[in-house]
Amino acid sequence: MHNKLGFALLIFVAATTGGLIVSSNQNLRTAQQPPQSNRQVQESNTRDDGLQLRDFRPRSMLKGRTTQLKKARYPVVDVHTHFGFRLKGDQQRRDAFVDAMNRHNIAVCVSLDGQLGGAFTDHTDFLWKKHKNRFVVFARVDWVGRGKRDDPKTWDCHRADFGRNVVEQIRDAHKKGLSGLKFLKQFGLGYKNPDGSLIKIDDRRWDPIWKTCGELGLPILIHTADPAAFFLPTDKTNERWEELSRHPDWSFHGRGFPSREELLAARNRVIARHPRTKFICAHMANNPEDLKSVAQWLEKYPNMYVELASRIGELGRQPYSAREFLIEYRDRVLFGTDGPWPELRLTYYWRFLETLDEYFPYSEKEFPPQGFWRIYGVGLPRAVLAKIYFQNAQRLIPGLKAKYELAKKEMRIKK
Repeated sequence: MHNKLGFALLIFVAATTGGLIVSSNQNLRTAQQPPQSNRQVQESNTRDDGLQLRDFRPRSMLKGRTTQLKKARYPVVDVHTHFGFRLKGDQQRRDAFVDAMNRHNIAVCVSLDGQLGGAFTDHTDFLWKKHKNRFVVFARVDWVGRGKRDDPKTWDCHRADFGRNVVEQIRDAHKKGLSGLKFLKQFGLGYKNPDGSLIKIDDRRWDPIWKTCGELGLPILIHTADPAAFFLPTDKTNERWEELSRHPDWSFHGRGFPSREELLAARNRVIARHPRTKFICAHMANNPEDLKSVAQWLEKYPNMYVELASRIGELGRQPYSAREFLIEYRDRVLFGTDGPWPELRLTYYWRFLETLDEYFPYSEKEFPPQGFWRIYGVGLPRAVLAKIYFQNAQRLIPGLKAKYELAKKEMRIKK
């Protein structure tokens, strides 16, 4: 792995420094080289010939505008958070993040980590006993149920009564405060049929689920596929090579996986079949690399919406197109982060949406975790910010508007 990272650095630095090559291999110096002069020795002492990609921390020489935003302009609804997955029942960390929400002007978070069935109240108790007005909860379908996770033949989702049972679970959870459903990317990329094939997103067996959510007014936040680079060979042409080299399990190229285009098309067929059901397509419909296609989908499917979570890195490297898109489809875009994150990352969301700052990080991590680039702000008009930050979510998510108003009062008291 170290050799691969060093080789990538060789290519990356050569491409970005006008030909300067930093080698990770001291043996590239051959015995035939002439003796170094004193000046050459001094120059060699000022550079690191053993630098590897994992240690590369370039510091930009650009002197641009820096707008330090400590909070969002309007009280925000974050429609994409994971308080179960990330906090794992830690009440102290939950309380600490609610304090961070107050500082950053985040009124309400949508936690996507509820579970249909008996476990639904476990997650709502964790969030609502102390902070009822600050959270709404979406829940996931339990595909395995009483089956064995390593034996798909035994999974509940392959029983004839599965659809009916899930509908009953949805109706029961709705009475207890459920505000929507969440579908993970494993739906299409991980969950399997008894013969070992992958469950299809548009399988007719799931129609009762989509239909019931439409009848109850429950939106569905669905994560389909992943970044485009994850479906390409992990080779020297892949712009996310470094990330995939750290997480080879994130690659969906070959190995029996459907293509990204197949997955997105299957999701869109479901959206078309169920026009009464609202679908919030996670991570900019997982196609921020191609905003033209996302725009075409939004025109074609009036019940389709998108949210920003973990994709300002993609949007911010195309600020002209992203700004045009966000303004044009301001009624169809919701705010999300994929958090809870460290507070510094939250500030990058405010900076991206509210300023015209140039060339700044999209993550608090010292090394860019999702691509070798920085981002540019899109400086959205205030009316557009209001729609994305909270108004669109209020229209879509049941129970949210009342909590939002109460949350604003709580934040005013705590200031």
